[in-house]
Amino acid sequence: MPLTPLDIHNKEFGRRLRGYDEDEVNEFLDQVIKDYEALIRENKEIQNQALSMQEKLNHFSNIEETLSKTIIVAQEAADEVRSNAKKEAQLIVKEAEKNADRIINESLSKSRKVALEVEELRKQASIYRARFRTLVEAQLELLSHDSWDTLDGPASLTSEIARGV
Repeated sequence: MPLTPLDIHNKEFGRRLRGYDEDEVNEFLDQVIKDYEALIRENKEIQNQALSMQEKLNHFSNIEETLSKTIIVAQEAADEVRSNAKKEAQLIVKEAEKNADRIINESLSKSRKVALEVEELRKQASIYRARFRTLVEAQLELLSHDSWDTLDGPASLTSEIARGV
């Protein structure tokens, strides 16, 4: 067990002949008591400081641990957001490709339909021109016959009315 200042103060030394000067020993012991008390106070202050530093260290260690966990959570959240954004972008691209394919297919279908309609109209125009040409040629044929000359007179008109033309 360590000595206390009171132990030093109460220490009594045996007396012998030709011993040390009692006043000098007492002064020295008083000085030792003062220094010992100062060392004990200083030791307690240092222990209190050490406890305070340990508490601060624990506090900062907790903060460090919390920050580390927060950073990890933030990184995971960022990774998840990035992953979700990539997935969403891929879905958007796929949807756009589907829409583009649908639009292209519709356009091709309409283009084929219009081409068929144009071809049909060309055929009808060709048929119409052929019929019209035939009609015009038939009319020219009628005009070039001599029977038109005979129709000019009143007698031929009456004969045709009588025949029921």
